[in-house]
Amino acid sequence: MNSYKDLVVWQKAIDLTIEIYSLTNLFPKEEMYGLVSQIRRSAVSIPSNIAEGQARKYHQQFSHFLSIAQGSLAELETQIIIAMKLGYIAGEQKDLFDMMHSIGKMITRLKQNLTQEKKILDTRETIDQ
Repeated sequence: MNSYKDLVVWQKAIDLTIEIYSLTNLFPKEEMYGLVSQIRRSAVSIPSNIAEGQARKYHQQFSHFLSIAQGSLAELETQIIIAMKLGYIAGEQKDLFDMMHSIGKMITRLKQNLTQEKKILDTRETIDQ
């Protein structure tokens, strides 16, 4: 993998962020510096942390940033639920929750793959010594 842009999870997180921006454009103006700002920051944090983590040198650092992205995803989901309960979002938004769930699963799989790769690299280093 050459770039974070090659990661499907990053691409999906960008799509989610664009969707969130469109959705929050419909919120009441008085929420612009409240819930809208918080929701948008959470959404932007997901692909941003994936990108930053991928740019790091070590698997452990990447995994750490993926954990932060997972936290931001949970935060975003919570904020969307609050916005729904406040009546700012009409309907159930099943597609949005499906997107978030899918991204969460991809992040989890990526973290698992990093852990497996690290174990393989550690084993190779032990053998080479």
